[in-house]
Amino acid sequence: MMISTRGRYALRVMIDLAEHQNGGYIPMKDVAERQEISLKYIERIMPVLTRSGCVEGVHGKGGGYRLTRAPEDYTAGEILRLAEGDLSPVACLQEGAKPCPRAAECRTLPMWREFHALTRRYFDGITLADLMATPLADNYVI
Repeated sequence: MMISTRGRYALRVMIDLAEHQNGGYIPMKDVAERQEISLKYIERIMPVLTRSGCVEGVHGKGGGYRLTRAPEDYTAGEILRLAEGDLSPVACLQEGAKPCPRAAECRTLPMWREFHALTRRYFDGITLADLMATPLADNYVI
């Protein structure tokens, strides 16, 4: 499984909104500058976050976006699923997938199911507030 740029950027935008929330709306041009992400790219991500109710936006002077909930009420899993769609590792586990005719004989299906469950639990166990409190990557030795 690989998280695309869209998913990674959606997380960065949401963290930025959480870190800079002041009750008002935050212009996306400010987020784009701070995050070094193209404004055009951010504008393609924001509609899905708005439709889902994660953010609310206002156009025009004084406009921008803001979170609709507290940072601890958003999970990385929720944001990634909105940006990426289903995070299933294989097609047969995707939401709405047709039943696989080989499922009964598939020796790898239990492995894929467990991997999918592990990734869901992992990402759903991390909140925006957790990510805001995480030390910067420069502090990690790999």
